[in-house]
Amino acid sequence: MSKLIIAAGTGFLGQVLVNHFKNKFEEIVILTRGKSQTTDGIKYVNWNAKSFSGWEKELENASVLINLAGKSVDCRYTKENKKEILLSRIESTKILNKAVLNCQNPPKHWLNSSTATIYRFSLDKQMDEVDGEIGNDFSINVALSWEKAFFKTETPNTLKTALRTSIVLGKNGGAFIPLKTLSKIGFGGKQGKGNQFISWIHEEDFANAIDFVIQKEIGGVINIVSPKPIRNADFMQKLRKSVGFPFGIPMSKFILEIGSFFIRTETELVLKSRNVIPKRLLENGFQFKFGDIDKAFKDLI
Repeated sequence: MSKLIIAAGTGFLGQVLVNHFKNKFEEIVILTRGKSQTTDGIKYVNWNAKSFSGWEKELENASVLINLAGKSVDCRYTKENKKEILLSRIESTKILNKAVLNCQNPPKHWLNSSTATIYRFSLDKQMDEVDGEIGNDFSINVALSWEKAFFKTETPNTLKTALRTSIVLGKNGGAFIPLKTLSKIGFGGKQGKGNQFISWIHEEDFANAIDFVIQKEIGGVINIVSPKPIRNADFMQKLRKSVGFPFGIPMSKFILEIGSFFIRTETELVLKSRNVIPKRLLENGFQFKFGDIDKAFKDLI
């Protein structure tokens, strides 16, 4: 494949993808709010994710466009932050739709971030792309609006895929780092009731799954999650064992509320039960390298 564009590709997930694809594309272009430059063979082009400024020309003749843009949800859900979480996703997706439509030779495949949080809180039912039940709260409505902005503009010459991604466990970023740190200092107990499910995926499987979706030309919505959601209490117990700490102080919802206030985040990130499975990946023959949490922890720690 000739050219890969990653919008907002300088963060944790972007770097996971760059490392995976750097030898598979002749050219990789990162759209970034930083300065335009070329480093280690990667071309960085400035954009503001809202309007055209020349970056849009990079989309010409691209094989693949991956959009990761959106303010992190790891923040307090103030009115201002909620607005930015929503608009950062909608505006970047809308301007990319315009850019794709303006291309003489548009990207053949556009993969846009979405989230496994789109499904309702579930302790009982595993959610897949066909029978999964969509809920109704702030995070879910952001996800719905995001996917609507993505799909409602038809791009006849560009295949579209929404990536409903779960928590990506990686060595150098994301949610795994603070969880590992907590476990190492004795705070690796269950969070809340501990019966809520965690949908997760190892960073290598995340990159492999996206590569697979591109190779197989899978469009529509797809869950980028491991096949085995795990309850929070079990996840934390296995993590404690992996880091070699003998016990973990549990954190009640009340304690989490206090803690999340001081570190400027929301308890929803650990208390919501995300019980999501990758039906379409499995049906198409994708094989997970780290489908089991024990295997994932062994590699990451």
